[in-house]
Amino acid sequence: MDQVTLFVNKYFAVFVLAAAGAAFLLPDVFVGITAYITLLLGIIMFGMGMTLKGADFGIIAKKPFPVIVGVIAQFVIMPAAAFLIALLMQLPPEIAAGLVLVGASPGGTASNVMVYLAKGDVALSVAMTSVSTILAVVMTPLLLLLFANTWLPVDAGAMLLSIVQVILIPITLGIVVRKLLPAVVDKGTKILPVVSMAAIVAIVAGVLAANRENVIETGALVIAAVILHNGFGLLLGYAAAMFMGLNQAQRRAVSLEVGMQNSALASQLATVHFTPLAALPAAVFSVWHNISGPLLVSWWGRKNRA
Repeated sequence: MDQVTLFVNKYFAVFVLAAAGAAFLLPDVFVGITAYITLLLGIIMFGMGMTLKGADFGIIAKKPFPVIVGVIAQFVIMPAAAFLIALLMQLPPEIAAGLVLVGASPGGTASNVMVYLAKGDVALSVAMTSVSTILAVVMTPLLLLLFANTWLPVDAGAMLLSIVQVILIPITLGIVVRKLLPAVVDKGTKILPVVSMAAIVAIVAGVLAANRENVIETGALVIAAVILHNGFGLLLGYAAAMFMGLNQAQRRAVSLEVGMQNSALASQLATVHFTPLAALPAAVFSVWHNISGPLLVSWWGRKNRA
């Protein structure tokens, strides 16, 4: 299982790209997945809950400053960058709202793996993912109301309820299961990353299949906006951590946490509360940040060897 997990982690970007290509060529095969996005995201969050330990939150009590810096950067840089990019590029309303939704989402779990590979502060990364995910119950609807209401009407109350259902309840259940059955969970946690990654790949395939025509019409525009958004997150996350005096390992953790979003959550919320087109930036982001993250890790690795 360790070898399988290592293999999937190493080639995750390849799997995402392959799924995206297959969904584009054979949309009828994959479009049905969109009906199960909420279930798939619930599985991801349940798995995340089962991996959480008290020690993961201990860093918040022992060293709260880096976590606070990172989480504030997460919820300031990404939604603000999405809003400015949407304005400057004059994106269509659905795509603009979808990009802001990606920015208003918490950090993605894939960032923890990237931070580990980058020799960053893994404990800080896990704490940031956990805290930002829990805070997203309130912060994501509020940020959408602030930044996205310009383009599409935002029902913050309905969105908050959705996030409670797909994040808070599954994570809580995962924590409870871990508490009640620790031995069983410890044996099963090795497969959880593979299950989560498979769910993310399926979500990307479903959203892209449902948006095949939109990809043909607006693909280049969305790809450019997503690359800029992700790039600003990685760069400004690192800059914010450096400005606040964090060390190199902490800077790398904050950079990757800010730049790598929970795009699966954004896809689900966009599909339910906006339109299928609004989910397109999240699907493209899922593909791109699993390319840019490893590229950044490789660049840092070469700097370490220099």
